[in-house]
Amino acid sequence: MSTREAQPLLSVYHALKKCHGPQYWWPAESPFEVMVGAVLTQNTAWTNVEKAVTNLKDSDCLDPGKIIALPVTELAGLIRPSGYFNIKAKRLRALCVWYIEQGAHSQLSQWNTTELRSALLAVHGVGPETADDILLYAFHRPVFVIDTYTRRIFSRLGIFRDDLPYEDLRLNFEQALPTDSVLFNEYHALLVSHGKDICRKQPRCNLCCLERICINPGFINRQSSGVKYEDFS
Repeated sequence: MSTREAQPLLSVYHALKKCHGPQYWWPAESPFEVMVGAVLTQNTAWTNVEKAVTNLKDSDCLDPGKIIALPVTELAGLIRPSGYFNIKAKRLRALCVWYIEQGAHSQLSQWNTTELRSALLAVHGVGPETADDILLYAFHRPVFVIDTYTRRIFSRLGIFRDDLPYEDLRLNFEQALPTDSVLFNEYHALLVSHGKDICRKQPRCNLCCLERICINPGFINRQSSGVKYEDFS
């Protein structure tokens, strides 16, 4: 890891943590609940996911075997608040089938990260972001999750282009930062919080703790302002 490469990313991390505080993310009572949430959170707000998960809990169905046993239409009804419920019901069921076939968390936790990631990506409906959510939050692997908020924030800061392929952007973070799942967990959660509340599609720049190094049009260009990342942590 190059100190020069790590400094901007670590400075942003420390600024976000100072602003937003510890996030204690992902909110779930078990690794399997994390996995369910990772599927349900695709293209929807977390508040909707919470409603769907609550429905599963209230029906005593937050269990891979019970989810598989449910008719797809009934499962879709339970997760309806998460949106795209018919599609997600099939994806969630496919994940549960794979999960049980592989011996559940106790067996999967023994796999190395590369093998586990490849296997997750082979499951119907599991893309890179969903797989990395599961790896980081359910299996505590040092995999950096790339989402819309990450792209938005770092492109506005001028650190990474927003059109970089997912894998390229993920590797940029993982190679520049210390290999630490706790750091990756907290960093991703902070980016989500900042992206939801401050760095929105229409940004609230006057409230942003990163404004001094942002190159968003209408605000200070860090290259001409003399602001240094090391002054910002």
